[in-house]
Amino acid sequence: MHELNWGLPVILYLFLGGLGAGAGTVSASVLLRSGGGDQPGPGFDIARWGALIAPPAVILGVGMLLFELGSFQAGHWFRWLNLFKVINLSPMSIGTWLLALFALVSLAYAYTFLKRDPEPGDERHALRKKLAWVMVPLGLSVALYTGILLGAIPARPFWNSPILAMLFLISSLSTGVATILLFRALFTNLLPEGKNQHHEKDSYLLSSTDMLLIGFEILAVFLFAMYAHLTVGGVEVAVNIILGGELTVLFWFGFVILGLIIPILIEMKYVLPTLLYQRQYQIPTSLELIVCGLVIIGGFMLRYVVVIAGQVTGPIGI
Repeated sequence: MHELNWGLPVILYLFLGGLGAGAGTVSASVLLRSGGGDQPGPGFDIARWGALIAPPAVILGVGMLLFELGSFQAGHWFRWLNLFKVINLSPMSIGTWLLALFALVSLAYAYTFLKRDPEPGDERHALRKKLAWVMVPLGLSVALYTGILLGAIPARPFWNSPILAMLFLISSLSTGVATILLFRALFTNLLPEGKNQHHEKDSYLLSSTDMLLIGFEILAVFLFAMYAHLTVGGVEVAVNIILGGELTVLFWFGFVILGLIIPILIEMKYVLPTLLYQRQYQIPTSLELIVCGLVIIGGFMLRYVVVIAGQVTGPIGI
C-alpha cells in the first residue's frame, strides 16, 4: 500500500487553477481576435464570461494548495508567505509568482467587465485591451505550470513526462471553454431577446473550439500513455493500475468515455452541419449543459488519476 502525500486539495488546486487559467486565456484571446474588443457581438460576450470565471477559480484553487501546506492551521496562518522568500528558477518558485501575478491581473481584467452593461468602447476599453494582451501568455503559462509542477519530479516516472504539461494545457483550455459554455447555457433565459442570436453564435464558436481541443486532448492522452508504457522503472505499476487495476474505471469511464468521447461525439453531431453545410447551429440547452458538465468532470478525473497514479508509482533513484 503506497502512502498518498498529495490528496484532494492538491487535485482541486491543479483542476481549478487550470480551469481558471484556461477560461482567462480563452476570454482574452477571443477579445483580441474580435478586434481587441472594438466590436460588439459574441466575441465580447465570451470574453466577459471568461473574465468573470477566471479569478475565483484560480484563487479558490490556490486556497486549496495553501490548505494542503497547513497554512490554515492555528499558528501557521502566514506559512504560505515562505513561498515568496526564495526567488530562483525552480518550478515551485516560478509557479508561485506566476499564480500570484495571474490572480492580480485576472482580477483587474474582470474589473473592466464589472458594469451593469459593459460594451466595446466604454471608459474601461483601453485598460481591458491592455490587460488582455497580458492575460494570454500569463494564462498559458499558468496552465502549463500545473503539468510542469508534476513533471519536474524525476523520482516519479509517471509524472516525469514531457507530454504531461501539454496534456494539462489542452485540458485547461477545454475545461475553460466548457465552463464559459456552461454559464452561457445556464443564463440563456435571462438574456434580452435581442441578444439570443449572440448566444447561438457564442455556443457555436465555443463548441467548435472545444471539439478541436478534445481531439487534440485524445491525441495527447495516447502519446502520454505510450510514453509511460515505454518508460522503464516503476511507471509500469501505474500503467497497470490504469489499464487493469484500481484506477481503470476512473480513467477509462470517468475521463476517456465521459470526459472525451461522449462530448466530442455530441459536439460533432451539431457542429459539423454548421461547419460543412452552413446550417444554423442549434443544440438543446439541456444537452449543452450535459456536454459541459461531462467535459468539466473529465478534466477533474484526469488530474485525479494522474496525481494518484504518480504516487503509487514506486520512486526510483535520481
